[in-house]
Amino acid sequence: MRIGIWIATERPFDDLLASALEAERVGFDAVYIADHFMPQESPADQPRLEAWTTLGALAARTERVRLGVLVTGNTYRHPAVLANMAATADRISNGRVVLGLGAGWQRNEHVAYGIDLPEVPELLGRLDEACQVVRTLLDNDRSSFDGRWYHLADAPCEPKPVQDHLPLLVGVSGEQIAMGIAARHADIWNYWGTPDGIAHKIEVLDRHCEAEGRDPATLERSTQALVRMSEDSAQLAAWASEATRQPSITGTQAQITEELGRYDSLGVDEFVLSDRTLGASRAERFEAMARFAGEVAAPFRP
Repeated sequence: MRIGIWIATERPFDDLLASALEAERVGFDAVYIADHFMPQESPADQPRLEAWTTLGALAARTERVRLGVLVTGNTYRHPAVLANMAATADRISNGRVVLGLGAGWQRNEHVAYGIDLPEVPELLGRLDEACQVVRTLLDNDRSSFDGRWYHLADAPCEPKPVQDHLPLLVGVSGEQIAMGIAARHADIWNYWGTPDGIAHKIEVLDRHCEAEGRDPATLERSTQALVRMSEDSAQLAAWASEATRQPSITGTQAQITEELGRYDSLGVDEFVLSDRTLGASRAERFEAMARFAGEVAAPFRP
């Protein structure tokens, strides 16, 4: 099982870069960042670094880790533009980019910037077409596409990525339609989840793959959760009493290792943790990153 880290983009770039370099040094396999321009919560005035510009800078400064946006909001960039951005970033990184793509959802960003946020059926229709657009542009010398929302007319995407097949990661959770899009188009499916939650989702994903005539084993599974780890029982009790919007796994180092084992037994190919819960200071975050990569995740690494 690969391990990745999702680095907060609200910190200054020097801090973010230091975290990416440290993740590479201590053995993480991937570094991801989010695609948001402002917080969801009010007041929404905390700075955010733009994702793909930042990814290009990380591509130039790192050497080994895979790099991706987890995930790109499809409403923010035309998929043809995104394909060219991903190809360029892959060139800069010498073949380490994962193109993460999702439908888009954060309403306050769309309102603030005057970007349309359609109803869910249209969002998913656009995502389905966007996956086709980026795939054909990345893989073919020239591409034509005549969809409902997107159109290409003998369009190039040059230079091509370094990778013969740049991986497309689709982050979706809807069981009726959205996960079917991942089954049709994705190389990697991503979902926020605890082991209990993701077990059911994997069953749904497998059914969608079978309906598409695809071997489920050809679609990688990636997941993330907030990791809150401590040997202090009082701290663990305090965390347990807090409500979290995102799935989290909380416990001692031994308990977190056990939870990772549950992910591994479910066939999860990649686990991503957020650095937001690893400590308030850079030193605390770096110490937690080293422990996680060197001790917690070690039994499940390739």
